Amino acid sequence: MRIPWRALLSSVLAVAVLVVPSSTTEPQVRPVAVPVVAPEDAALAPYLTQKLTWGSCVPLADTDEERATFADPRFDCAFLAVPLDYAQPGGKQARIAMMRAKASDPAHRIGTVFTDPGGPGGSGVEFLPGFASDVAATPIGRRFDQIGFDPRGVGRSTPTIDCSTTAEIDAERADLDLDPSPAGVAQTEAENKDFAQRCAQRVGLDVLENVGTRDVARDLRIAHRVLGDDKLTYVGYSYGTHIGAEYAAQFPTDVRALVLDGAVNPALGPVESRVTQSRGFQRAFDNFAKACAAQAGCPLGTDPAQASAKLQQILKPLIQHPVPAGPGRTLGYSDAMTGVFAALYSEAAWGFLARAIAQVASGNGANLLRLADSYYERTPRGDYSNLLEAFQAINCVDSEAVTDPAVALQISAESLKLAPFTDAGFGPSPARELCAFWPVPPTSRSGPVVAPGLPTTLVVSSTGDPATPYEDGVALAQQLRARLLTVDNDSHTISLQGENACADDIVVRYLVDLQLPAADATCARS
Repeated sequence: MRIPWRALLSSVLAVAVLVVPSSTTEPQVRPVAVPVVAPEDAALAPYLTQKLTWGSCVPLADTDEERATFADPRFDCAFLAVPLDYAQPGGKQARIAMMRAKASDPAHRIGTVFTDPGGPGGSGVEFLPGFASDVAATPIGRRFDQIGFDPRGVGRSTPTIDCSTTAEIDAERADLDLDPSPAGVAQTEAENKDFAQRCAQRVGLDVLENVGTRDVARDLRIAHRVLGDDKLTYVGYSYGTHIGAEYAAQFPTDVRALVLDGAVNPALGPVESRVTQSRGFQRAFDNFAKACAAQAGCPLGTDPAQASAKLQQILKPLIQHPVPAGPGRTLGYSDAMTGVFAALYSEAAWGFLARAIAQVASGNGANLLRLADSYYERTPRGDYSNLLEAFQAINCVDSEAVTDPAVALQISAESLKLAPFTDAGFGPSPARELCAFWPVPPTSRSGPVVAPGLPTTLVVSSTGDPATPYEDGVALAQQLRARLLTVDNDSHTISLQGENACADDIVVRYLVDLQLPAADATCARS
């Protein structure tokens, strides 16, 4: 699952900000509390009673653009100490990077709302400025401190999952892995083994063993208690819903409010989740193709039924003949498909995607490469965040791996069948993916969430979400016995982004007043 592309594609998309109506109910104001350590938490007492040192966020900035944003006096930053291994709380520590935007009306402050943009591997520190701007004029911005955090191993948190050099990532981007022959399968699996070995050597087994969502949820419990909230208020997008669901499973009575938007279904194993996502992305591509066909000059033609074949007709020549894509760079097939996937996350990117595909047809790959760079979080300097390395490492310990080549072949064949826009004509492959060679065992397994004592929470699911299909939100809401909000929308996630006033208002009222929508609530397309 990926993070909301409205944030990643900020270089190519302009996003409107909508002021959400104020809530009319005034909940009781809760002062900042002094953490109380229960007997069962005695081993964690040094962490639960720590005092954070808040200061400038500028030292956490990686680019000139970030330095300008992080210098805003609305934001301050701190590091939270947590055990690297919760089985050994007196051993090595990890440090969780956090950015805060304080409530603008501290006299009526309710508490802290934590947010995570997804991934796994997405940086909450980078996400927080945009989130804070989106909610600034709402009761959330006025009455809650807002916290974005980099989950353990991610971004500015340490130790960091850093498995590859810039040159190695560039090489991985250029690699096709399309050959299903025995030689091609052997090459793909050798590359996966090499990546796994690099991670073990450069990051360490003790870190890789403890970067899963199980431990992120434990970190979040320390964080909200250190900040004075006895119960968690949280907004999670995409993979961030998995963090929220895991927290609910471990600490169901420590929840004040959870908003889970773009839900991951924890009950799905690796086979089901891949197949479900393939179906979701094809649905998004078909919707894009229909919108494109209605516009003059659509590069995919006027018949949406032929759009998948037309896309491959345009992009497949890049396998042998990459096209120029700006000074010193070219666009190959792998990056071209990555760019298409990136744009399908957001309906607002469809116009740009159509122009980028047309550009490739005329021999210029600059805009499609720009989309791929956004997906990989490539900086203007040409280096990368650790999003994709963290994505792999966390996924590999969050669920059981597919180790049977026959099952890998089944997944590949079913994915190509369900998502023909991705089919370059080479056929399915039995190559096992990275997690089959991961050097540490999983710390979690797929299965439905069981959370006795959890208050009624809120799941938001978009009908046309490509990455986390609508059905996954329905399933998670059922598991949590949560209230489901259905939004007619073709993007990945929707709430608190100024794109749907109905959804924003419902989420604001729930977070501020704990006022839930009616059962089976819906929001029309805006």
